[in-house]
Amino acid sequence: MDGACTYEDFRDCLDSLEQVNRWLLGYRPTLAWLEWLARLSRGQHNPMHIVDVGSGGGGLLRQIAGWARRRGIEVQLTGIDLNPYAARAAAESTPKQLGIAWVTGDALAYQPEKPMDIVVSSLMAHHLEDEEIISLLRWMDTTAQSGWFINDLERSERSCRMFGWVAGAVGWHRFVRHDGPVSFRRAFREDDWVRLLKAAHVPADAVTLEHWRPGRLCVGRRK
Repeated sequence: MDGACTYEDFRDCLDSLEQVNRWLLGYRPTLAWLEWLARLSRGQHNPMHIVDVGSGGGGLLRQIAGWARRRGIEVQLTGIDLNPYAARAAAESTPKQLGIAWVTGDALAYQPEKPMDIVVSSLMAHHLEDEEIISLLRWMDTTAQSGWFINDLERSERSCRMFGWVAGAVGWHRFVRHDGPVSFRRAFREDDWVRLLKAAHVPADAVTLEHWRPGRLCVGRRK
């Protein structure tokens, strides 16, 4: 999926990834972390600007839009992704009334008119090299005014085998069946994040590391 492919393959792969996240409760850690916004946003008249880095097909922001609506929280939602297919696929899958903006480009160079209150990312970090993750952490910590949250995989052979079995049984897109086990093997353990956070000069006592079943290890900071 990171290489050359047709738009149709890219879109169908993203559809399978959205099923993965729904069936394996992948959106749950981010939505749970965002619960503190209900308190933070009380009395505020300006919408909270939430930016999803590596937004892909937009599934996470659609979930956040529904979450915010149920809690009466005003949000401005932006998804940014390097792949030009992503904005097209996300727009096709997203009701226009949600008002989500889709941007193609490098998040670290993104300069929106409204400052970013919250930055989130899901299933992207394990695609990056260490130096890229360190740069991302520095950027998120500097840019996000209220906090940031990275929702990613935890390295586990057991989770890898379980994913391979489920993906084969369900018949998800061939990219997902191939990349899923690879992603689990490229994923993180706690000591990886401790090392990366230290290299990015993010204070360890300001960060939370959370294990979520099945197979997620998430890192975040509330300011």
